[in-house]
Amino acid sequence: MVTIEQLLEAGAHFGHLRRRWNPKMRPFIYGERDGIHIIDLRKTVVLLELARQAALDIAAEGKIILFVGTKPQAKEAIKAAAQRCGMPYVVERWLGGMLTNFSTIRRSIKRLATIDKMESDGTFEKLTKKERLLLSRERDRLRLVFGGIEDMTRLPGALFVVDIKKEDIAVKEAQILGIPVIAIVDTNSDPSQVDYPIPANDDSIKTIELVASVIADAVLEGKQIARTRAADLAAAGDREAKQEAAPAEPVARRRLRQRQRGSRRPAAEAKQSSAPSTESSGDE
Repeated sequence: MVTIEQLLEAGAHFGHLRRRWNPKMRPFIYGERDGIHIIDLRKTVVLLELARQAALDIAAEGKIILFVGTKPQAKEAIKAAAQRCGMPYVVERWLGGMLTNFSTIRRSIKRLATIDKMESDGTFEKLTKKERLLLSRERDRLRLVFGGIEDMTRLPGALFVVDIKKEDIAVKEAQILGIPVIAIVDTNSDPSQVDYPIPANDDSIKTIELVASVIADAVLEGKQIARTRAADLAAAGDREAKQEAAPAEPVARRRLRQRQRGSRRPAAEAKQSSAPSTESSGDE
């Protein structure tokens, strides 16, 4: 569990100027210093643990958690954390409809894969210089927007977001689809907009790195639980199959013995019919 000392060192306690605050953040504000709100890190520790457990449970169910952070302070930390735990991410621009119009987004991703294949299989070499240039530009544009979600074949089970004011479209799309949102919320945000708010400084690179690392660790732990469950289910299935097959084995043996007895009976009858009759020899 992350400690208050770690959060202090990362600068997680610094909020925004008082005039920019959202009154709904009042329960998470400790006080004020030089016109800047100070976040109550005791609340942060508790809520971060709740968010961590939620991420773990979601990953343990085999679901995807989409990492989102397009502000400059968040890009590198979000990308690194997502890649470390094998989850998709959006760090350049949230394109409207990424969730609510996912089928169209998938077509764009397939187009990117097609262009990549054209380059790898030598098709590019058969095109004119202008055609290659146009395709390369299209590929670069698609990869910039969709590169982090190329392997996301289904809707995520949750979003992890840095700065819900900046990523308001992503949060709204998740709300429409009933997808839970885990988010770092600063003193200028409305924590009621997300399912698992983590009150902290969403402009601090160190804070973002710390929180993103906690969520990534939870995802890795959850994925390990999912693998263990799958292995246990497979083992249980094997045991059940063996138990179902066990009663059939004696039946097969009985049938084999019956066939063997059946094949011996005609031979015995034939031997009896070929033997000389004792009654006939006595009459003579």
